[in-house]
Amino acid sequence: MNTSNINVNKYAISRMFDSEKYIYEIPKYQREYIWAVREWEALFDDLTENEEGHFLGSVICISSTSDTLSPRFEVVDGQQRLTTISILFAALYKALNEYKDALDEDQQADVLQLKRKLVLKNADSGLRLVPQIQGNNREDYLGLLAKVGVLSPRPSPRYAGNRKIEKAYKYFTKRINAMLDDKPEPSDKIDVLFDILGKVNTAFLVMIEVQSHADAYTLFESLNNRGTPLTAIDLIKTNLLARLDAKAREAHNEEDGIDDYFKRWLAILNFLGDDYATQERFFRQNYNAFRKELNTPFSKGERLYPLGTLATRSNMLDIYEKIINKDPVAALDNLYANAELYAEILLNKTEHLTDGLKESYLCLQRVQGSPAYMFILYLLKYRDALKLCEGDIIDICKLLVNFFIRRSLTDTPPTRDLTRIFMSFIEEIEQESYCGKAIYDRLYNVLKKKSAPDDIFRQKLYGNIYEENADATRFILCMLEQRGMTRENAKDLWQKTKSNQYVWSIEHIMPQGHNIPESWLQMIANGDRDKAREYQEAYVHTLGNLTLTRYNPTLGNKSFVEKRDRKDGRGNSIGYKNGLRLNDDVRDKDTWSVECIKARTERMVEEIMTMFAL
Repeated sequence: MNTSNINVNKYAISRMFDSEKYIYEIPKYQREYIWAVREWEALFDDLTENEEGHFLGSVICISSTSDTLSPRFEVVDGQQRLTTISILFAALYKALNEYKDALDEDQQADVLQLKRKLVLKNADSGLRLVPQIQGNNREDYLGLLAKVGVLSPRPSPRYAGNRKIEKAYKYFTKRINAMLDDKPEPSDKIDVLFDILGKVNTAFLVMIEVQSHADAYTLFESLNNRGTPLTAIDLIKTNLLARLDAKAREAHNEEDGIDDYFKRWLAILNFLGDDYATQERFFRQNYNAFRKELNTPFSKGERLYPLGTLATRSNMLDIYEKIINKDPVAALDNLYANAELYAEILLNKTEHLTDGLKESYLCLQRVQGSPAYMFILYLLKYRDALKLCEGDIIDICKLLVNFFIRRSLTDTPPTRDLTRIFMSFIEEIEQESYCGKAIYDRLYNVLKKKSAPDDIFRQKLYGNIYEENADATRFILCMLEQRGMTRENAKDLWQKTKSNQYVWSIEHIMPQGHNIPESWLQMIANGDRDKAREYQEAYVHTLGNLTLTRYNPTLGNKSFVEKRDRKDGRGNSIGYKNGLRLNDDVRDKDTWSVECIKARTERMVEEIMTMFAL
């Protein structure tokens, strides 16, 4: 970055918001206003508890006009802070106007000057700070300024009170009122308000003015502002849309062009959902799945993958910066198309999916098979060229489920190897030109070779499986039960309550608590407490002692017969007579013993070995 393109100045807030200078525009591709109580509290306390001239951090701006009288700046970083300061100004303006009849001429002039920090007479928009449109930010901000009296009256946006801008205003109003409560006279209250205003006006920011988005982008990682940290996805978005904006300007299609690009970016995030970990995983897997074609424009000499052999959290940003700088339009097209396919795997886009595919993707999610999503994404993108039908995709997903359930219990192969296994297999498909069933057959051999052998898997199934991996255990129990389900007796074993607990939970038939109830002592060890604890330690977490029942915290320590026959208030069986096939060899028993557990474990293990064969 050319440092001559950077202009760094220390400005008091009063100067940055001066009536004759500076309009700050937040570009539409920036994140919406997201500061909350923690940040509002920190800012207000910093201002009111320190002396005048407090440092509030820095902002990065790009000059977007040659007008020296009212220069416009595009706020690339620092919009959260500038927006919050503007909201605080609005709260102070409203509070001071409550006492306008008690203000002297100088104070009235100061209040008018405060108004000019929020709106300008000659600006096209009328606003000093122009929020972006995401999350109703601009409409909420305009509604707030109308409510406090600096803009003409206008209807308040629907549900504005539930969003951050209105909440910030209410927070600052509450804090200001709390500082006025113990002041008996209006003059005392006015003094407090002007004291707060003085501290805001004299606080300062470092304004870093750069000439281009590229310069701004380079600064992101080197600055440590008080604001919400920018994520890797934020930085990719900012660089991508900045490059696309430049393209639109070159084509003299500035407004419609960047609008379209921004909508497509929002669609990408909509495909991926709100979870940042999922978004980040997609960007890594997108590169790892298609690294050969993504590296083609950069290939020179003998290096096959000049961008990197593997996208990780640490190098992902650098990889995408190079891809975007090479061709931002192609980069956006690629991300959009692949995110749309990825949305199907995530089940965020299901309108074209059959029940078979939905169930396959659900099973892969439930068995924590996300490392394989990059491979499924590759197959979906090149499905026609690879001559794959829907049945092939379903069969491959089932194979992957078997692989992951075995891996989750045996830790073989280790997690660190999973990405490279699928990347290497994609490379093998491309080198050997596998198509159709050959892909399944070869994948089967690869996964079988990488997995633990049957005897190790069997050993884990005979062990304390619940203690080893409760999530994998629940998946296995659900899959065992689903094998015997018909349309008439089907139950949603994955249903959750409002508190995010499974309605159907794992139940230990012999209780797992340290204090073994007397009825169980007699049943399993003829009253011998030491022997009962020995049995409990050896068998309580094994498959034969586990089943599924509707969540009932009172079931655990009851006697076996009480647990077997338990009913709810409406007379429905919620014990072992709940209609699940899993309980076929439990519901008719009058007692429960170690021999029962061992026999049931053996039967279940053999069924599981067949279900998850590899």
